[in-house]
Amino acid sequence: MSKDIFVLAEQRDGDIQKVSIELIGEAKRLSKSLDEKVVAVLLGSEIKDKASILTAYGADKVIVVEDPILGEYATEPYAKAVCKIIKEYDPEIVLCGATSIGRDLAPRVSARVHTGLTADCTSLDIDEETKLLMMTRPAFGGNIMATIVCDRHKPQMATVRPGVMKSLEKDESKKGEIEYFDIKFTKEDMNIKIREVVKETKEVADITESKVLVSGGRGIGKAEGFKMLKGLADVLGGEISSSRANVDAGWIEKDYQVGQTGKTVKPSLYIAAGISGAIQHIAGMEESDLILAINKDKGAPIFDIADLGIVGDVNTIIPKLKEAIESEKSNSKVAK
Repeated sequence: MSKDIFVLAEQRDGDIQKVSIELIGEAKRLSKSLDEKVVAVLLGSEIKDKASILTAYGADKVIVVEDPILGEYATEPYAKAVCKIIKEYDPEIVLCGATSIGRDLAPRVSARVHTGLTADCTSLDIDEETKLLMMTRPAFGGNIMATIVCDRHKPQMATVRPGVMKSLEKDESKKGEIEYFDIKFTKEDMNIKIREVVKETKEVADITESKVLVSGGRGIGKAEGFKMLKGLADVLGGEISSSRANVDAGWIEKDYQVGQTGKTVKPSLYIAAGISGAIQHIAGMEESDLILAINKDKGAPIFDIADLGIVGDVNTIIPKLKEAIESEKSNSKVAK
């Protein structure tokens, strides 16, 4: 009988990826409705000392597979290892991050164990009556949100977008079971040859970590508009971000894109400057604590989800807003 929620813990160069911590937190929430354990699966070479990190963030158990062949990610050996673990333990649910690795690994695993896969989920829940996993993701180009269930096969599998789920607080005192799973790999399991690993170092802000985002849409009018937004973001102690239109136009790097095909963010303050509010963009920022929309079109859909709205030209309003905040900060310092 299938049981427990498994999380495929992604590591790169021995560092546990943030999405895996988020998924463990979500798995703990889901487990309360199923009365089952949360099991993290950690694959790699010389990574057993990282297992305690996963238990500290909520995993009841960690299954570790160590082998030199798993030192660098390659589809075949990783797929073999995960499939063997699934067949051995028969989990109820398997969750994986919708990262470049997760998007490569999860569909191959689901096909080999003959189950379904809901990709790029933004929400997960347990049906009270059937106890099935309800997996919600954008569909038809982001025009609708579809909730999918896999009621005929196990495990129920989903990849989940990074930044969507909330991780638990780290508890160093929490101890969980650590089990080492032995897999005999052969030369045939590595069907590619890694000649060189080239790592690109980019100093790009992680917008998913920022508490304040000033996000620009097509309405900013030109690439230089981001300098204006950056000025406001700096005053607020935040970062800039963007809708897809400006990324496609080459005005800003994709690392700053918010939305269905970009990143999901949950800042304390999200300023949507010149963003119309297409559902593809809203899917990536609607959980923000406070949304301030600035758009000259009073009928723009962004106002439907905004907490505060200003109808007007962003190129006029943003500089005035920045000036007002700087003035308030200056007066506060004088008062002290």
